Amino acid sequence: MNAPDSIRIGIVSISDRASSGTYEDKGLPSLQEWLSRALKNPIDFESRLIPDETALISATLIELVNAGCSLVLTTGGTGPALRDVTPEATLAVAHKEMPGFGEQMRQVSLHFVPTAILSRQVAVIRETPSRAALIVNLPGQPKAIRETLEGLRDVEGRVIVQGVFAAVPYCVDLIGGPYIETNEAIVKAFRPKSAVRPKPGPTV
Repeated sequence: MNAPDSIRIGIVSISDRASSGTYEDKGLPSLQEWLSRALKNPIDFESRLIPDETALISATLIELVNAGCSLVLTTGGTGPALRDVTPEATLAVAHKEMPGFGEQMRQVSLHFVPTAILSRQVAVIRETPSRAALIVNLPGQPKAIRETLEGLRDVEGRVIVQGVFAAVPYCVDLIGGPYIETNEAIVKAFRPKSAVRPKPGPTV
């Protein structure tokens, strides 16, 4: 059978205190663990732990896209506090904004806490002459990261509210990235039938 495409993914944890060593960063381990379970593709992770500095965040996102990341996920810095500047830094490097991601993340989080309306996550497409990448801001807490990526299920395992990652593989298809395959027990990617890659038949 054909092996899944390999993919390079940038993961960025944005926190003054974690980057200074005041406390242990939980964002990068959470992102890497979830992606490793959810994707069938071989993944080359590019990890960064940086403070809440607008120029540094923007420069890091540009660096990761230039390094060949088709997908960049950030965690942290998306609230209303004065030092929360991740959305601004992300929009500063964008060529297209993808507002549906932020809308859906807040919808998921509102099932748990009313303060989800304070979240300012954005998602964007950054384009270069040789490639494009999807950049998505995620919440800062590991539990919230998992919930917004996976969505919500009932006690029988049926999806009640879709997580945002269900739309990520097709979005990456549309910008010319690798074909992302997911573990459907965790999150089922949605593609139109015309965009689904045929599965190879049995060898004779």
